Amino acid sequence: MARAAASTFKLTGMPSATLPLDLCSSAEALGAELGFYKGDENMFPQVNKLLFQSSHEIVDRFSSDSELSPRQRGRIPLICEVIRLVKKDIGDHVVISGLIPGPYTLLIYICKAQNLFSEMKSEPAMVLNALHHLTDFLADIGNAYIEAGADLITIHDMGGSAGFIGPLKYEQFVFPSERDLIDRLPKPTVLSVCGQMDKSLHLLAQTGADAVSVDHLTDLVAARKALKDTLLFGNIDPVETLLRGDEADITEAVQKAKEAGVDAVWPGCDLVPSMSIQNIRALANGR
Repeated sequence: MARAAASTFKLTGMPSATLPLDLCSSAEALGAELGFYKGDENMFPQVNKLLFQSSHEIVDRFSSDSELSPRQRGRIPLICEVIRLVKKDIGDHVVISGLIPGPYTLLIYICKAQNLFSEMKSEPAMVLNALHHLTDFLADIGNAYIEAGADLITIHDMGGSAGFIGPLKYEQFVFPSERDLIDRLPKPTVLSVCGQMDKSLHLLAQTGADAVSVDHLTDLVAARKALKDTLLFGNIDPVETLLRGDEADITEAVQKAKEAGVDAVWPGCDLVPSMSIQNIRALANGR
């Protein structure tokens, strides 16, 4: 049962720190050029220019460079050093989560979407092969974060939501890569998914994640029923409640999430960077 699983996820309920703060560091480690929006507090770094035009090019890249390791590329060494320093300074008081994108999310960061969607229909095996290589790449990053001192890995597969690409494509492409990535990472792991996942909750339960965090668009009662053997995190609306709401709104939403059976109160999908410190405190106090 989910409550029993909490014994293997002993970090639940403690304050947490998540590093890195954006999802593009893995794309950067592959060679992508990022845009940093100085002065705009609402913008995370984004990929400026796509690396690949098709999944064929991704497979060719990995096939021609068998030693393609992310550990000394881009910001990955810097992030590992930051994790080590945070662990040393406050590791006894907070949970440190290393954040990586899911393989499909990384895929859409680096590959031209129109070509990718066409290949998902005409050459599904090639897309799955590309996802396999990206899974290896991300597993290496996740393990580097753990070795640096992270207590767990959070896989944020925001681009691979069944609510975005449909339940059938989620089952065919995203679910296998999520399951494989989780299998290659030390426990505990959190799988964070965005959008409405109601029709794919049974698959989330099979990914092997110790905990699943769902968006505010997903029915919490249905999620609790489907994820009976998995910890359930979620699912406070990050915009209408956490950004635009007040303390009373947040307290009410937290109470409803608890009544629905969540094991930990988390924002749905993500936090808006400009969320006020008052609302962050209200969320923390409401937990």
